Amino acid sequence: MASRLNNDYCVILAGGKGRRLWPCSRAEKPKQFIDFFGFGRTQLQQTFDRIVQILPREHIFINTNELYVDLVKEQLPGISDDHIMAEPIHRNTAPSVAWACHRIAHICPDANLLVTPSDQAVNNERAFFQNIEEGFEFVQNNDGLLTLGVKPTRPEPGYGYIQLGDEATHDIYKVKSFTEKPEREFAKMFLESGEFYWNTGVFLARTSYLRECFYRFLPSILRVFDREHADWTIAEENEFIRENFPSYPNISIDYGILEKSEHVFVLKGDFGWADLGTWHSIYEAMRKSETDNVVIDSEVMLDDARNNVIKLPKGKLAVINGLDGYIVAEQDNVLLICRKEDSSSLVRKYVNEVQIQKGDKYV
Repeated sequence: MASRLNNDYCVILAGGKGRRLWPCSRAEKPKQFIDFFGFGRTQLQQTFDRIVQILPREHIFINTNELYVDLVKEQLPGISDDHIMAEPIHRNTAPSVAWACHRIAHICPDANLLVTPSDQAVNNERAFFQNIEEGFEFVQNNDGLLTLGVKPTRPEPGYGYIQLGDEATHDIYKVKSFTEKPEREFAKMFLESGEFYWNTGVFLARTSYLRECFYRFLPSILRVFDREHADWTIAEENEFIRENFPSYPNISIDYGILEKSEHVFVLKGDFGWADLGTWHSIYEAMRKSETDNVVIDSEVMLDDARNNVIKLPKGKLAVINGLDGYIVAEQDNVLLICRKEDSSSLVRKYVNEVQIQKGDKYV
């Protein structure tokens, strides 16, 4: 067991723009670098704090954008420069995971890799650690990609869903299908069927097997990279990324690899999970008042107001009357008041329109 643990690595994905939590998440400082809930630690720091309990610090890598390197160094001062993988341009998760797989495989050819987003809540860390241990053990001994799923508690259209197939071993099943952000009626059907689990975006694989998948399904990313690589220094590798990363496809690891591979499995997790990437998911995940409002680290006076989520800057007071089912969020020079029900799509729309009509200073 000890020898296997020496082969376990993790990459934390922390390069996203976080636009679905605008205006609190902004281009210069996205959600993963914000102490959003007033806990004293940002989402990135909380994710790192969790992973460092089960893996050595030197086995944890941070994938981010060049714009955020200083934020990563400020918030995780113990991370060495060669463990911060900074991309020159925003791409989706497939190129990010490919680069992490490449670097870690050259450090440890027998590495097992845990990939995790930086914007999730885990309520039961003991159960999470146990699931990760089971996951590492499985991918060490099996050719396959292992996702972590959690049983849905509501018909959430903002999440991805995994349909369970045949059982492979205890609590691990073949994946029958993936569905990304279904309509609410389909989400209700998924919940009632009992066959579908939420896709947490956390997955594990042996780097050797993951590389085979990239070679097969997205050869434009890793194959050129590996062919060019000899005994580069980290600086030379980073320079190669700066020159070539913009040419890589803008595609998610789910769509580019997981949905195409025949050997994909899901582990049924039970660790109290929530995606903290949207206003609606935050509302659903957090404890509510008697009037079903969620007030996030803010000073408010509410009168005849229900089902709202409210996030204000320090030093501001809001007096709210008559609102039902809204987001009220303010940060710097932007105040957003938006229907909560449709917020996931509306916030993206508003960010794009604001950027076009008003400029980058509001984004």
